[in-house]
Order: sequence, then structure tokens, then C-alpha cells
Amino acid sequence: MRLYYHPLSSNSRRVVLVVHHLGLDVELIAVDLAGAEHKTADYLAMNPNGKVPTLVDGDFELWESYAIIQYLADKTPGQDIYPEDIAARADVNRWLFWSAYHFAPTAGLLIKERVSKRLSPRLGPPDPQEIARGEAQLPPIAAILDRHLAGKRWIAQDRLTLADFAIAATLMHTAAAQLPVAGFANIEAWFARVQSLAAWAKSTA
Repeated sequence: MRLYYHPLSSNSRRVVLVVHHLGLDVELIAVDLAGAEHKTADYLAMNPNGKVPTLVDGDFELWESYAIIQYLADKTPGQDIYPEDIAARADVNRWLFWSAYHFAPTAGLLIKERVSKRLSPRLGPPDPQEIARGEAQLPPIAAILDRHLAGKRWIAQDRLTLADFAIAATLMHTAAAQLPVAGFANIEAWFARVQSLAAWAKSTA
């Protein structure tokens, strides 16, 4: 399998975390986003969205990071991060969808303005209105996760699952994007646990 990714992409990071946790033999191929490699005809033939990551498994090409991590877990016999029980899996899926539709896009407002635009000047200067929107919208969403984590070590099923990797990846730019999550003690403790995992260290290297 091959994974086309970028090391500073949080969408890529959630997949790389799962790859390392599961110990999969996946070739990591960095895509030159600054050079617009993701907009070339060859890349668009794999992923018409022109984004990272993209997984290639034989003649099967898969995009969307949340779909990719589910696929990788399902392909791995004996995996321990995506339960087979219907209710338990629905619990994990609930948080994956929450991340995809609420948490990650809102944090993404600040990541784009304070990280992506600094790395790619062609995107233009930071937009103060977008920054203000992200700073206003993210804390109430983060509060939902913080309340949920009270008394818990992990997000779903009292064990490490895809939900933890998926949501933690968004926080990789907490400092650079100045994400307003400081003070959410339960999130901070949980994120520290994720950062102590071997998969996190390997995905940072």
C-alpha cells in the first residue's frame, strides 16, 4: 500500500497515526503541496478533490482520511482500535463524524489562517474575520469533548480507538494555530496521553 500525504496535514496525520499503531507496511509518499503537486493531472486522477491524503492499495484508490483509517483497521486482523460490536462501533463512528463535521472544520479555520497561509503565501494574508470566527466557534465545540472526557482516559469504549487518533490529529497545530483549547483540563490530559503513545512519536519523526 502507498499513502500520499503531507507531514503538516492533520488529515494526513490521523492516517499516519493509525498506520504506525497497527504496524502496517505502507509506503509514505510526501506530496509537495507548496509546489501544487496535488493539483497535477496524475494526482487528480487518484483524488479528484486535489487534497491529501490518498491511499492506494493495489488498484483501489481511497481518499478521505476518516474512510482511510476505517479501511486500514478493517484490513488488519486482530486490530484493537475499531470494535466489531455494532453498538461499540457506532460509538466510535459517532465521534469520527463529530470530528469530521464539527471539531476539525472549526479548528481548520484557525489552522488555515495561522499555519497554512504562513507556509503557502499564495493563499494570501490571514483574514482577521476568519480568525475571529474560529476563535468564537471552537471553544463551545471543544467544551463538548471536554465534558465527555470527564473521568475517562479515552474518548470511546473506555479504550484507545480510531476516535482518539482522529481527533488528536486536529490538535497537532494547537500551538502554531493558537487553538483556543487551553483551560480544557480533560482535553489537555487526554491529549497528553495520546502524545505519549509510540504511534504519535513515530508519526512526528
